[in-house]
Amino acid sequence: MPLTVETRTPADLTPTELYALLRLRVDVFVVEQACPYPELDGRDLVPGTRHVWAHEDGELLGTVRVLDVDGDRPVVGRVATAPAARGRGVAGALIEHALGLCRAGTPVELHGQAHLEQWYERFGFVRTGDTYDEDGIPHVPMVRTPPAR
Repeated sequence: MPLTVETRTPADLTPTELYALLRLRVDVFVVEQACPYPELDGRDLVPGTRHVWAHEDGELLGTVRVLDVDGDRPVVGRVATAPAARGRGVAGALIEHALGLCRAGTPVELHGQAHLEQWYERFGFVRTGDTYDEDGIPHVPMVRTPPAR
């Protein structure tokens, strides 16, 4: 069965969908990475947020969140892939889809884990500052600037 990518506004998410997305993020970021931090940050239900996820045959494979999708500087984050789906291009498909949601011509920010910097560069992101510690994990600020027309 092919990979299906879904997008919802906070208002359009069902409680079951929201629960599954949040559960995957907690499983990856808090449990797997042994990083106790406040994963629920209050931004999941803000109107300018978009939730993107991939599934196959009803199984959630990965998710990404886009903040301020219609704004002047949207932020892509909370990129999480289920362990069983890693190495299958799920995260890449989610990033591409998320970037397609952002208004054309706007820079897109991302604060990624430092070990994934080169992976994010494949999508046009470049580092914009020094490595910093976020909850015990090195992160890098990055931005994808749209090409000049």
